[in-house]
Amino acid sequence: MLYKRTLPEIDNQQLQQHRYDYVIVGAGSAGSVIANRLSEDPNTRVCLIEAGAADNSPRIQIPAGTITLYKSKKYSWNFFSTPQKRLNNRQIHAPRGKMVGGSSSMNSMIYIRGNASDYDNWEAKGCAGWGWKEVLPFFKRSEKNVIQQDLAFHGVEGELFVDHPKDPNPLSKLFIQAAALLNLKENQDFNAASSEGVGIYDVTQRDGQRLSSFKAFVQPILTRSNLTVVTECEVERIHHSEGQVHSIHVQRQGQNFDIRINKELILSAGAFVSPLLLMKSGIGPKSELEQAGIECKVDLPGVGKNLQEHIDGLVTVRTNSSKTLGFSVGALASILPAPFQYALKRKGWLTTNYVEAGGFAKTPLATDLPDVQFHFVPGYRSHRGRLFEWGHGYAIHTCVLRPKSIGEIRVNAQKQIEIDYNFLEKEHDMHVLIEGIKLAQRILKQDVFKAFNGQEILPGPDVKTDADYQAYVREYAATVFHPVGTCKMGIDAMSVVDPKLKVVGFNNLRIADASIMPDLVSGNTNAPCIMIGERAADFILQQQ
Repeated sequence: MLYKRTLPEIDNQQLQQHRYDYVIVGAGSAGSVIANRLSEDPNTRVCLIEAGAADNSPRIQIPAGTITLYKSKKYSWNFFSTPQKRLNNRQIHAPRGKMVGGSSSMNSMIYIRGNASDYDNWEAKGCAGWGWKEVLPFFKRSEKNVIQQDLAFHGVEGELFVDHPKDPNPLSKLFIQAAALLNLKENQDFNAASSEGVGIYDVTQRDGQRLSSFKAFVQPILTRSNLTVVTECEVERIHHSEGQVHSIHVQRQGQNFDIRINKELILSAGAFVSPLLLMKSGIGPKSELEQAGIECKVDLPGVGKNLQEHIDGLVTVRTNSSKTLGFSVGALASILPAPFQYALKRKGWLTTNYVEAGGFAKTPLATDLPDVQFHFVPGYRSHRGRLFEWGHGYAIHTCVLRPKSIGEIRVNAQKQIEIDYNFLEKEHDMHVLIEGIKLAQRILKQDVFKAFNGQEILPGPDVKTDADYQAYVREYAATVFHPVGTCKMGIDAMSVVDPKLKVVGFNNLRIADASIMPDLVSGNTNAPCIMIGERAADFILQQQ
């Protein structure tokens, strides 16, 4: 049975009348965890605010629906970057989830934590208590691993189900075989001792349905009388003075009003919106705020800086084989019964998350750790950037795991966000991406794929020299939607939050989302954000 639920109705007058102990802005990966943990105490009044809508659409709950969400006017923020001067002045699409669950309600559901060294490096930069040994218990606390993976690395009593995909496409397994011919060994658990190798990705699903952070951590506790969940409520600014937050000003159902706070405000609105809210509230780099016509109340130069993202390159192949995902007359035999297969057995076309397999590899430029990640797609990835193309194919996305180029976000005079990834500012990123694309091409040229008689469309046979590859990257590179770092944690002058996630200079303002990462993790970012939510809740509860 598909997940259906209507959130309790909350009227604006009720929101204005109450004072809440904790207000959490953003019902996404981290915010949903925090709402669960803090509301366990029945004497604590918690308010969880989401700018987007409820999540009771089949497009969200059925795995294959993910591809329809990225450009949705209802469920995605649909941000775009500023023109990227080293990517032929293209504006890069940056979708983020605009519904309960946030981006965990629209992502590909891949459960990856990153490398242990990522967190040890955070600790080495002054983030005490964030080394691998310290964060691993919080990963395990959230997890309900149902595939009998090593208990030294996995939890089995948490709320977040981690499972195998229900019905991977046969080509996903061919990808693993092809990579093995290049000495890229199969890895059946990317979250254990080593991430290196290729395999079928584990996913955050329960009974073949998406399990977003909201669905895992908040939906089961909606009966708690001390928890208020508010949707379609957009925060405009934070009211604060002398290091103390008093309330937030919101817009909802055509009305503007304040929501008052007794104890703490926690921003979990993501790497774009959390720093934007700070800047709109007069917290950020003084000169930039004044240029945007905003009075600077707290000069915090690191707000919006340190933006990091996984730059991504595509290898896409055309084939006539209807064994791949795609739309054609020959594919009708698998498309037409798909709703029935999914409803009855959780099998078939609708179970796919489109990036069922992948892995981590070393290019010739790597040192001791993998420097690229693959996402294999058993369907045709459009060479024109479309969500759907008629016909069939398969593809590999390749991203640079530890990019050196650093961007920023700004607020303009219209109080709107400007996102500048500053892609390829460091030549290192270009070189690693090209080597990763070449390795992906070699995988798809192995004999196991010959039966499909595929024709490489991108980069294509005309791309031969390094200059050709550079031109290709500038014209086609994109992202895998992992923005982080814009309210970085640390102890230096550009840090926005301290290691307990409190905003510098404030007593009761915390940030808990991808924006606090001092460096981008080497993998997908949803699981790390859930861990950050666990850490934030623990810090808050420890001080009570």
